[in-house]
Amino acid sequence: MALTPKERLMTAEEVFDMAKVFVKHGVSKIRLTGGEPLVRKDFTEILHKLATLPVKLSLTTNALLADRFLADFRKAGLSDINVSLDSLNPEKFKLMARRDQFHKTFENVKLLIEQGFQVKINAVLMKFFNDDEVVPFIKFTEHNPISIRFIEFMPFDGNRWKKDKLVTEAEVLTRAEAYFGKGKVLQLQNEKNFIARNYRINGYKGSFGIISSVTNPFCDGCNRIRLTADGKIKNCLFSNNETDILTPYRSGEPLEHLIQTAIFKKMAVRAGMDTFEKLNAPEMHNNNRSMITIGG
Repeated sequence: MALTPKERLMTAEEVFDMAKVFVKHGVSKIRLTGGEPLVRKDFTEILHKLATLPVKLSLTTNALLADRFLADFRKAGLSDINVSLDSLNPEKFKLMARRDQFHKTFENVKLLIEQGFQVKINAVLMKFFNDDEVVPFIKFTEHNPISIRFIEFMPFDGNRWKKDKLVTEAEVLTRAEAYFGKGKVLQLQNEKNFIARNYRINGYKGSFGIISSVTNPFCDGCNRIRLTADGKIKNCLFSNNETDILTPYRSGEPLEHLIQTAIFKKMAVRAGMDTFEKLNAPEMHNNNRSMITIGG
């Protein structure tokens, strides 16, 4: 992965100024994501600047460095932490994450739970790789007040997406019901503007959810907007169209009309990919960023 030159990235002050514009016009929650946000040397500065705004703060991280920032999280009032963890198997983890640090990552997950943070684990499922871990992940919710969220494999640049790698929402539920018993899998009420349909095994402390962006999308209720580290708006993860607001900002131009135009261009379903035929067409997503450069 080629690193973006520093001068093309937003500074801490620019992140804060951009955030103020969005908050002024109704944004009530900001999630810091990546790549990996905790590797930024100015992460703490960004976090504490954003904490001065009237918003709820949350974080998506690989958790490897999370133990170093517990005091900063608390000081900023950040309690919701999503951890990207695609496998509970150390060898699979090493293959996917390209680092042999599963045990440190998992210890930090347990530390966050013990310290009272609201933790969600995001696991992207791929057939013939980690789809056999649905039950082990759900079992982790028996004694831990944690949410496991299974995410359907989505098409991005370089990830060689194919329909036959997809583990669908229906397949996850079938596996859960086959192991725990259909009557034990309880459906929970969906949140407003939900992205995950949530379930709980009867008697378990935690829950699990399914983010079915491909087979059962939630586009009609989506109220999210993404701002990349280099100052581009993405109005949908599936979209390869981006709106640059960092360049106009540095030129002293107002941003509201650019933000409004980007939001109004959001299409009804998956950036126009409303059929599997379109999802399977490489030209629809091959020039979309890889997920690591968008943020989890």
